[in-house]
Amino acid sequence: MGQQQLLLIILGVIVVGIAVVVGITMFQDNAISANRDAVTNDLVNLGARAQQFYRRPCALGGGQGDFTGSPCTPPNPLTMGKLAGPVSGTSWTNPNGSYTLGTLAAQSVEIIGTGTEKSGGNPVKVTCTVSDTSLTTHVDN
Repeated sequence: MGQQQLLLIILGVIVVGIAVVVGITMFQDNAISANRDAVTNDLVNLGARAQQFYRRPCALGGGQGDFTGSPCTPPNPLTMGKLAGPVSGTSWTNPNGSYTLGTLAAQSVEIIGTGTEKSGGNPVKVTCTVSDTSLTTHVDN
């Protein structure tokens, strides 16, 4: 083979190698973004259920205007089981990630979602702060 042919083969292998690396990187970035979006969507759904609990009277299993459920006798605080159905423990897990209740106050509650994909070596993490009239999500990672 001539030197020109060897040079073209080497150049072709380098170009294909770079294309493969770029494709793998793009796939990973898309997977992380999709997982972050899915966790955020789950948090918004859980937040809407928390607002329903807030507005529901004690007699129907709600908090009657309080996430801690203190107006009820006995107190009926918000739990992950009341948001996601029967769960074991204090967290709920689905294929997108796991979700736990964070800070619980009378007028607000924090729900934390940890995704299954890793960004920079750490799992995707999104926090949703729920009040009686608003939902705010914050991407931690």
